[in-house]
Amino acid sequence: MKSSRKARLRKRHYRRMNKAGALNLVSLMDIFTILVFFLMVNSSDVKVMQNAADVPLPTSTAEQEAVENLTVQVSGPSILVQGREVARLDGIEETDTFISGLSDELAYRRNQLETVPEQGLEVTILAGKETDYRLLRKIMQTCVNEQFRQVRLAVEAEVRNG
Repeated sequence: MKSSRKARLRKRHYRRMNKAGALNLVSLMDIFTILVFFLMVNSSDVKVMQNAADVPLPTSTAEQEAVENLTVQVSGPSILVQGREVARLDGIEETDTFISGLSDELAYRRNQLETVPEQGLEVTILAGKETDYRLLRKIMQTCVNEQFRQVRLAVEAEVRNG
């Protein structure tokens, strides 16, 4: 039997509309790509300095974020530059105004650079709360003598409630 035109149209429409739905993977991949780029861009805002567990930093309400640069760390009985031991604390005399091993390492690092800015190079000092101020002053003086005049002291951020 021959179907009417309206019946054939209805049958064709029914076949087309009752197919199983397909997932468009191209759009899904685009969304995930955008999400990955968003997370990569926004994850760079976090700055964490490398800190050994044996150096309890003093707490502070510092407003500036940490900057990645050369680090001098007072850890136990030694002074480290970027994790490499350059001087022992027991070898430092009371009368010395600078620390020779630290001075040599800083001079080597400075000579590796092409130019030294007029305001000096940057250095961050990680020293524990219990570090003697006279030792800290000698470290800072050694840094300044070797043209590392932008000295920063690392602190632990104080958490504010409210």
